[in-house]
Amino acid sequence: MSDELVVNIGPSHPSTHGVCRMVTTLDGEIVRHVEVVIGHLHRGIEKMAENRTYLQVVPLTDRLDYVGSMYANWAYCRAVERLAGIRVPERAEYIRVIVCELQRIASHMMAVGPAGADVGATSVFMYTFAQREQVIDLFEQLCGARLTYNYVRPGGVSQDAPAGWAENVRAFCRTHPSAMAEVDRLLFGNVIARQRMKGIGVLSAEDAVGWGASGPVARGSGVSWDLRRDDPYSVYPRLDFDVPVGSNGDSYDRARVRLWECIESCRIIGQALDQMEAGPVMAEAVPRLLAPRPGEAYDHIESARGSLGVYLVSDGSPRPYRMKVRSPAFCNLALLPMLAEGHTLSDLVVILGSLDPIFGEVDR
Repeated sequence: MSDELVVNIGPSHPSTHGVCRMVTTLDGEIVRHVEVVIGHLHRGIEKMAENRTYLQVVPLTDRLDYVGSMYANWAYCRAVERLAGIRVPERAEYIRVIVCELQRIASHMMAVGPAGADVGATSVFMYTFAQREQVIDLFEQLCGARLTYNYVRPGGVSQDAPAGWAENVRAFCRTHPSAMAEVDRLLFGNVIARQRMKGIGVLSAEDAVGWGASGPVARGSGVSWDLRRDDPYSVYPRLDFDVPVGSNGDSYDRARVRLWECIESCRIIGQALDQMEAGPVMAEAVPRLLAPRPGEAYDHIESARGSLGVYLVSDGSPRPYRMKVRSPAFCNLALLPMLAEGHTLSDLVVILGSLDPIFGEVDR
C-alpha cells in the first residue's frame, strides 16, 4: 500500500496566484510530483484576433497579462508596425517607455508583495500595494483606466500625456526607491522570510536557458539577459540602466531581483522624461482599417515576466490571418514540477509565487 497522497490544489485558491490547478503527489509533507493543469482562463484570444481588425485586437491584448496590459499592447503594436511599415513618432516612443517602466513597477509590486504573504509577512503586501496604487493613479490620469488600458496603439499612443502628468511621475520616482529600500529591509532582511525563501526552488543558469526561461526568473539564476539591453528596441539604446541579476537561482533571488528592477525603472523613467521633447504622439496617415501587405512579422519586448513576443501573418485583408503570442509566463510556469520536487507543500506555494505567473497570458 502506497503512503503517497494525491491532493488537488486550486484552481480557485489564493495560494495558486490565479486560476492554477496543481495535482500534487505528496509523501507526507514532501512533494513528489506536481502536474500543473492550465486552461481555466482560456478565452481563445489568438483565434478571436482572426475575426477582428488590427485596431480591434488591441483591447484583446489588455486581457493577456492583466497586471501588465501596457506591455501586451506594446508588443502587439510593434508587430503590427513592423508588418505595415509604420514609423512611430519619437515622443510616442518615449511615452511608451515611460508607461511600460511604470507598468513594470506596478507588476513587480504584485509579485514582491504576495511573495511576502506566501511566507507569512502580510504587512509587506500592504506596503507594495500602496506603491502599486500610486502607479495605477498615474495610469488613470493618463488614459482613464486602471487595469485594461488600451493606450498603446499601432502608430503611437491614443493621446498625449495631460498637463502636469510628467511632474506627477517625477514625484513618484523620487519616493519609490526609498520605499523599495524599506521593503528590502522589511522582507528580504527578515530572518524568517530568508529561511522560507533561500535555497527553495533552485534553478541553475543552464536549466533556465534550456527551458526558455526569461525575465526575473532567468536573471535570478545569474542569466544576464534583458531585451532592453541585449536586443534593444525603441529608445532604450539612449538610456543608461543596470540589469540586476541574482546568484543562487532560488525563490529569494527571483523576488529580490524584481525589487531592484523597480529602482532601475525609476532611473529609466527619469532619463526618458529629461530627453522627451514636444511633438506628435501618433504616426501620420494610419488608417482606421489597416490592411498590411501579405507577409509576416515577429517582435518582442522585455515585459515584467520576460520575453513577450507577438507573431503576425497578413494575407492583405484588414484582419490578421494568424496571431501567436510567445508568453514568458507560460514558459516560466513549465519549470514548476522540476523546481518543486523534494520540497514541502508550503514551499510549493513559495516556488509558484516566485515564478510570478499571470494566467490570462498563460492560457490565452
